[in-house]
Amino acid sequence: MGVVNVTPDSFSDGGRYVDPEAAVAHGRDLLAQGADILDVGGESTRPGATRPLVDEELGRVLPVISALAAEGARVSVDTMRAEVAARAVEAGASIVNDVSGGLADPAILDVVADAGVTYVAMHWRAHSEHMQRWARYDGPGGVVAAVRDELAARVEAALAAGIGAERLVLDPGLGFAKLAEHNWQLVRRLDVVASLGLPLLVGASRKTFLGHLLADAEGAPRPVGEREAAGVALTALLAAGLGGAPVWCLRVHDVRAHVDALAVAAQWALPAGPDRPQHHHDQEHR
Repeated sequence: MGVVNVTPDSFSDGGRYVDPEAAVAHGRDLLAQGADILDVGGESTRPGATRPLVDEELGRVLPVISALAAEGARVSVDTMRAEVAARAVEAGASIVNDVSGGLADPAILDVVADAGVTYVAMHWRAHSEHMQRWARYDGPGGVVAAVRDELAARVEAALAAGIGAERLVLDPGLGFAKLAEHNWQLVRRLDVVASLGLPLLVGASRKTFLGHLLADAEGAPRPVGEREAAGVALTALLAAGLGGAPVWCLRVHDVRAHVDALAVAAQWALPAGPDRPQHHHDQEHR
């Protein structure tokens, strides 16, 4: 899933693709790099971000979704708002990626149920401007059990609204109301979240916990644009199954680098034998 941020203030690429034509061109580039899905969002969810007006969000995403969908792309809309989800689906989006899992605007569940599209429910506790105040997981099982249980409640709400289980995807919400250690605990134990029986979307690309991991000698986090290699390494580990569960999709910024990591992981998983030597020089890697 390639990220197409049509925002002036996203943490990674805010302002680079706020012009619809630039965002559409970026989407085409991500498809050429190997993206299966384009995730178009008009609201920054970086820590501390303030929310745009509904009309602002609509104005940002609808032209981009319409253009990319018309060209045959599989498009996801990254929104927490029912009205934006409804208009995005009309414009051609086939996935609603709701980082609030229906908590920010419960009517979004009815929109998705009526539209018959895929719904991604992420683990979420509060809006960006104060979400880190909610980064406490003191109950039994810590953050992993809390994320599983709170996502289970969102699944119940989605099913009750009429969204079929075959159209549900779960996201553990790395970086949302979570400290760095919470994120690492989650990626190590994705099997616990997967025990809910639904596909998983993971979005770790360029996030703060990678920046903290790569902090300099003074403790300053690695800048956003210099975290890609760590994210690619994490993609390879997840693809190799080190999270304990298969991942349905990875949400990333630099699609080509992560596609390459997936190719390496897939090759690594192949059995070695007389007809498949461990060392070879095939140029066709996928």
